[in-house]
Amino acid sequence: MTRVAVTSKSFSKDLFLREQILKRFPDTKFNDAQIQFDRESLIAFLQGVERAVIALETINEDVLSALPDLKVISKYGVGIDKIDMQAMHRHNVHLGWTAGVNKRSVTEIVLGQMIAVLRHLYSSNADVKNGVWQVRKSHQLSTQTVGIVGLGHIGQDLTKLLSTFGCRVIACDIADRTTFAENNGITLMSLDDLLASSDIVTLHTPLDEATRNMIDADAIAKMKRGSILINYARGGIACQKAVREALEKGQLAGAAFDVFDPEPPIDTALIAHPCFYASGHIGGSSHEAIQAMGMAAIEGLTIT
Repeated sequence: MTRVAVTSKSFSKDLFLREQILKRFPDTKFNDAQIQFDRESLIAFLQGVERAVIALETINEDVLSALPDLKVISKYGVGIDKIDMQAMHRHNVHLGWTAGVNKRSVTEIVLGQMIAVLRHLYSSNADVKNGVWQVRKSHQLSTQTVGIVGLGHIGQDLTKLLSTFGCRVIACDIADRTTFAENNGITLMSLDDLLASSDIVTLHTPLDEATRNMIDADAIAKMKRGSILINYARGGIACQKAVREALEKGQLAGAAFDVFDPEPPIDTALIAHPCFYASGHIGGSSHEAIQAMGMAAIEGLTIT
């Protein structure tokens, strides 16, 4: 009998996913204690396990060296930036992973944030609750130029939603997205040109050495004054200190982040800024996305 462990808190709480994985792997243990794992607790939880479903835990040489029984890691979710693939290869641990399964969950909430920030929905909600009745002038999404940094699964899905609004969509990517762009009316350009041309910049790249702090103070200075920055990709892609300073100076009119480095965020001044809108890494956590990611993760356990 194969011993399986599930580290994900949302997977472990989902009755449908528990039922599905137990059909395939009856000897499965779940994160019922809802632990936020660090190195020591993760190693303890995975001791003696042959196959594991992981979420945002860091898998590196140190962890794998302490888990000699581990043969398969299946990723619940889309990002693999916290998995050391070279260490996986050295320890002959296989990765089960399906990209893009939560894309619509992310793109819908990103679209919602664009509209909410543009139309001052947060501020107007606070006004009314505080007994203030005032009209706040705003902008329609349809009049904006939206710059998408990263045209992978999520970036491409976002273009489909934006197309219904009729706004101009521009994009950049290190991969060749020429065919997709031509077929969908998207203008490809360099990152610098995108930053200078966009009313809204939304980030949809992986986090790696090339993208870490990609949106720093110099990059933000190239953006239009009064533009909006959205990060529902990974904490660390945008420098949070630079974002806070840009909001304080008015270079950015607003910023909406779902991801932080570290998580939970510790920059209290950024979180408290009235034009900064935060959520707690919920982009891919719709009910539908949780089940889609969970089923993909269960299938990923069968890779060997």
